[in-house]
Amino acid sequence: MPVVSTPATAQRGKLSLVRDAETEDLLKSYAAPIFKVAGIGNSPVEIILVNDKSFNAFVPDSRRMFINVGVVMEAETPGEVTGVIAHETGHIAGRHLVRLRSAAANAQIMSVIGMILGAGAMAAGTAAGSAGAASGGAAAILGAGSVGQRSFLSYQRGEEAAADRAALKYLNATGQSAKGMLKTFERFAEQQMFSARFADPYAMSHPMARDRYRQLASSAQKSKYFNTPAPRALQQRHDMVRAKLLAYTSHPNAVARAYPRSDRSMPARYARAIAATKSRRRDAIKQIDALIREQPNNPYFYEVKGQALLESGNPKAAIAPFRKAVSLRPNEGQFLIWLGYALVGSNNPAVLPEAESVLKKGLQRDANSSVGYSQLAIAHARQGERPEADLATAKGLMVAGDFGAAKRYAARAQKNLKRGTPAWLQADDIVSYKPPQLKRR
Repeated sequence: MPVVSTPATAQRGKLSLVRDAETEDLLKSYAAPIFKVAGIGNSPVEIILVNDKSFNAFVPDSRRMFINVGVVMEAETPGEVTGVIAHETGHIAGRHLVRLRSAAANAQIMSVIGMILGAGAMAAGTAAGSAGAASGGAAAILGAGSVGQRSFLSYQRGEEAAADRAALKYLNATGQSAKGMLKTFERFAEQQMFSARFADPYAMSHPMARDRYRQLASSAQKSKYFNTPAPRALQQRHDMVRAKLLAYTSHPNAVARAYPRSDRSMPARYARAIAATKSRRRDAIKQIDALIREQPNNPYFYEVKGQALLESGNPKAAIAPFRKAVSLRPNEGQFLIWLGYALVGSNNPAVLPEAESVLKKGLQRDANSSVGYSQLAIAHARQGERPEADLATAKGLMVAGDFGAAKRYAARAQKNLKRGTPAWLQADDIVSYKPPQLKRR
């Protein structure tokens, strides 16, 4: 299932992340043309999933975009998600956050999460217009009186309007409709309907949703692409991911209501198969195998099957489906890490060298997987490679944001590694690492 992690640096802010190759691949498909026309296609922007069902997204710096799983789950069409990505891209391309605060460009991803808990509240809802959280975050960073705070928020409202205009430009340049983006603002306008009467627009960091909708609607509807729907194949991928996320994040009863047995569509069967694996039902593998027979080249079905077998306590049987997933998408780091996990879990000493090799390849492609590092540490330890195991553990703790524990393991590894070797230098980097500090304005 999607891996959910709550790093030590994020626990205080209750920010946890979701890792799922299928969802991440879909979001990359949405973002790639937007990034290209915005001129940031050559500067990798990482899209990070947040384990939150609310419809929200934010960018803390020019290199990362955080999107709640709720954005995908609530969006009925790809255009609604693409609109959010286009808006956030407007902030990145416009260098809004560079002007607002100093970005920690070289920080570890979890370190950045810890740093942006306040800034994230400020930036959260750039698509959603989350007024309360936004003003609270800005106040925490500024530490200023109401006059200074209002001046800052007014500046931010201007950036929001600029990001909206940029989003329309990107969508039109890529031949996509802004109808989904307008639908998002309609949703927020309805949510604000009862609170708008009492809200002070000058104390909000985002324009009122209804105002933003009116400003955008006229321009959006003039585009020749306004009534152009998303390609059918993309809509199908979107529907599959929505079903998957609902199944993994909701009670099986909720899945049954959303996708009753009378619904024989592929997304519905996907959701029910995943719900069956979560409930440990005997027919779960049978349901997944039925999906595989219909789409034998879908790597994500094999991933789900492997995960189901792992969770049922049968890692040896999980090896084959994970191998198939890797054969279909050999460069997917998460698939490689799952395969390594199954190999380690099989308790077969003969496959430990392969497990080590596979996990290292996976971590080269997905360096932010704490699961990958923990399994690599086990593989090293079982082969009697204690210093290497300590170093892998230290790297995993760095990813998780537990810098103190990471330094302790790295120091222990360093004592038993040959001075000047790549492994020794990596351990030394961790021992000497200093988390970046958020600059107060």
